[in-house]
Amino acid sequence: MSTAAYTLDSTHIVYSLAPYHPPALSVPEGAVVHIETCDCFENQIEREDQDFGTLDWSRINPATGPVYVEGAAPGDLLAVHILDIQLAKRGIMTTGPGLGVMGDQLSENAIRFAEIDQDQVVLPGGVRAPLRPMIGVIGVAPACGEVPCGTPGDHGGNMDCTRITAGAVLLLPVSAPGALFALGDLHAAMGDGEVGVSGVEIAGRVTVRLNVVRGASCPAPMVVSPDDVSVIASAATLDEAAELATKRAATWLSAAARLHLADAAMLLSAAGRLRICQIVDPLKTARMEIDRRLLEQLGVPLPV
Repeated sequence: MSTAAYTLDSTHIVYSLAPYHPPALSVPEGAVVHIETCDCFENQIEREDQDFGTLDWSRINPATGPVYVEGAAPGDLLAVHILDIQLAKRGIMTTGPGLGVMGDQLSENAIRFAEIDQDQVVLPGGVRAPLRPMIGVIGVAPACGEVPCGTPGDHGGNMDCTRITAGAVLLLPVSAPGALFALGDLHAAMGDGEVGVSGVEIAGRVTVRLNVVRGASCPAPMVVSPDDVSVIASAATLDEAAELATKRAATWLSAAARLHLADAAMLLSAAGRLRICQIVDPLKTARMEIDRRLLEQLGVPLPV
């Protein structure tokens, strides 16, 4: 396992995840990588009164990468240990007609800056909320074709899951040689659902360790946090995403703990937490959270 550290700056960006993108960086498995990111608008917004029409919408949701992880092969899992997230001094929020849940009631676009003040972010109205850095876009290349960075899926992508933060490990399925990993779309804070179409969008720097897990049998994408595990799923509707996340979690529990599928369903119904990640992207994303203490009682092994 490598102990070397590598750096990838934000000039190396892609707008889709695909197996044919040339690697911006190649690292041995186990490497620590410092990844710098633009905000989701590629730093195009400079003023609150800026006209949305001046933005180049083909440059939305860039991800820094891809990173080729030596030894990662289809069938493996890429374990992304999120070691640290450092943020810029100011974030941006936007919404407007046709955007987010309230887009049908808004008549004009709005841009608001959100200043970072130590461990707080200053939101519209002067409200101060806790700083909760998380990663919106994070994923690997699919086996074929390409997926825009703004679209979530089994490869990861724009899942906008608040559990993807420092201290967590994200498991992604490797479908292309080297995994071709990339990330971007950081948030200083984001509520579950991202209902207004944006969190506090911000540039920053993420430090990850990239390990390869072989022979594991668990659903992915999956987030292993200190206190719980989240099984993530994306689908055309929120109902479908919620059902898929639940079915994946129940099927995994049943096999890993040697439980009848009915018992696994009962456990999730009594102690699981079905949550919304986001409802504003081309596919909707949900997660089923399971306490690690429950998994320990069942003797369910985790690959990290």
